[in-house]
Amino acid sequence: MTIEDESLKALQEAVKLSPDNLPLRKHFAASLTARGLFVEAEKEYLAALALSPDDSELKYELASVFYQLGKYGQSLVIVEDLAGGRSPHARALVLHARLLLNDGKGDQAAEKYRQALSIDRSVTDESLAEQLGVSARDMIKESYVENRERLAVKSSGDEEPDCLLDLERPSIAFKDVGGMEDIKEQVRMKIIHPLNNPDIYKAYGKQIGGGILMYGPPGCGKTHLARATAGEIKAGFISVGINDVLDMWLGNSEKNLHEIFEQARRNSPCVLFFDEVDALAASRADLRTSGGKQVINQFLSELDGVETSNEGVLVLAATNAPWHLDSAFRRPGRFDRIIFVPPPDKDARVSILRIMTTGKPVDKIDFELLAKRSEKFSGADLKNLIDVAIEAKLESALKTGVPEPLTTKDLEKAMKVVKPSTLEWFSTARNYAMYANQGGAYDDILKYLK
Repeated sequence: MTIEDESLKALQEAVKLSPDNLPLRKHFAASLTARGLFVEAEKEYLAALALSPDDSELKYELASVFYQLGKYGQSLVIVEDLAGGRSPHARALVLHARLLLNDGKGDQAAEKYRQALSIDRSVTDESLAEQLGVSARDMIKESYVENRERLAVKSSGDEEPDCLLDLERPSIAFKDVGGMEDIKEQVRMKIIHPLNNPDIYKAYGKQIGGGILMYGPPGCGKTHLARATAGEIKAGFISVGINDVLDMWLGNSEKNLHEIFEQARRNSPCVLFFDEVDALAASRADLRTSGGKQVINQFLSELDGVETSNEGVLVLAATNAPWHLDSAFRRPGRFDRIIFVPPPDKDARVSILRIMTTGKPVDKIDFELLAKRSEKFSGADLKNLIDVAIEAKLESALKTGVPEPLTTKDLEKAMKVVKPSTLEWFSTARNYAMYANQGGAYDDILKYLK
């Protein structure tokens, strides 16, 4: 089918110029879907998945297109994959319910829809609920009651906490991280060299494992570096957020934390990454409830490997507010290597800009000039800079119908809009570094500011 819409034609031409541009392909596919061009959208989603095979959102969108085209079998294969496992996709569960209902399996469809609502109430589908013969309100109420009863069983100790997290095998490595050479070297000494030379380390009585705490302004690549560390040593990677640990029932948070460490131990070598760790390891002096203190005590016990050895478990953590962390976590054997992750320096900004523009239509960009003018920009700020410039180019292409490559001037123009987000963080950090710097914990901040 020939695309008649001028804006879609412009997007189609842009995709031809930059076939490996995943965000652009996603946008084009979504635009086709919105206009009911499902055959063309199917081709684009398949091409996008070839670039990013593990993208769950892309899989869901393709399954939705299959459903619209009446390819129910192909749609079902995808949604069964997305709706299964430890972290089911809520919208995929709703689509699964529709497919089951089409097949005459009303009871199973209602169960899937109820499960979707228990995960995310925003996926409520009044039309589907009416077809199932139950109001959306009733569905939400039923899922809440079931979930409450399940948690009540867990709190009694009759059932083990079900908190297994996704175990990733990252494909990125240090070469995919722009700059940060000094930090990479510290990670190599603490994590990579012990794994590659176990006999030498054991000869000196050094265990393979331990913890590294990375701190600094948000958006400077702490999470990216942690994932690249796992990829560098071909290890498993488990990312832990506060919602994966904390539970409303007394004692379950500690059980969840223990099970997460056990999962890492079973899959060693494994990088266990705690993002925003200050939310789980805040200073006990600042906590008013004993429950929060018990979680911290459990965390410290797991780091020490009191009941089970942590050999091969590499614990990385990131925080934007290290001053809120309980001092006990800095004891040797726990997070005994504390690394300041500043905004990327000039050379690092050049590397980051090069990496982020790879695969995009560009024309002789002066990366050195842009890096010089983007001092104190975080990696996230640089990504935002490129996104703003691309959005301006897309807007222009939609008006003229002629896609043009990204230039230095485009990025300079975007720089007038995008400002470094790190300034506010340094304003707070300066106060702690100057007036609460016992033991020189924040000397790296003062050194950077000078």
